[in-house]
Amino acid sequence: MTTRVSLTGAGPGDPELLTLKAWRAIKAADVILHDSLVDPRIIALARDDAKCIDVGKRCGRHSTSQQQINQLLVEYAQAGKIVVRLKGGDPMIFGRVTEEIEALEAHGIAYEVIPGVTAASAAAASLGLSLTQREVARSVHFLTGHGAEGGLPAHDWVALTRAGGTLVIYMGRETLPGLASHFIESGMRPDMPAIAIENASLPDEHIIHGTISSLPRSVGDRAGRCPTLILVGEALVNKSTVTATLKMATAV
Repeated sequence: MTTRVSLTGAGPGDPELLTLKAWRAIKAADVILHDSLVDPRIIALARDDAKCIDVGKRCGRHSTSQQQINQLLVEYAQAGKIVVRLKGGDPMIFGRVTEEIEALEAHGIAYEVIPGVTAASAAAASLGLSLTQREVARSVHFLTGHGAEGGLPAHDWVALTRAGGTLVIYMGRETLPGLASHFIESGMRPDMPAIAIENASLPDEHIIHGTISSLPRSVGDRAGRCPTLILVGEALVNKSTVTATLKMATAV
């Protein structure tokens, strides 16, 4: 079957972080169904005659339900259109792509998935801090900070706290106070390094350093509700401190 739908990652925001494969898909598309947070400069890469439809959400308000998005993907593909479903970051990380794949497969529509640079990678690059570090952080855990019905998701807080490594929390701005409380109650020390990064990779990127106990207030003091990634863990300290720690570990 000819591929009719490309489930495509637009990356964290910076158009230069778009993959070549994603760029080619956008250029070839007859129809682009895009998230609201996809940078306008990326959408502008579409052909002049392409139909671009905003199906995303902003500030918690859904412009189009997931069921409607699935229906649009199927309808345009069945009409013979080349369709790009353009998602922020990587479509396979908190992108609801499974529901779209199921809808396409149910109607026998050929599709492909084009990976994108996820926000965690962009944040780490901006900070100049690796999410994994020898003798410091041997694992990375991607979490959602927002449950399906709103509020906090049902994570195993104790297991996450004991696992160590670096925690990367997507969509955690609004629930950060509750997240911090759960982690501290589960045994995380209050001075655990934590960073919030708004609009990672974009010109208006803003970074807030703190600890798991101080960060909720620092983030809450800033106006607005722009996309914010929360990073928590021992790896998120000054690079000179990390180097000193590694030297000490090697010496021992």
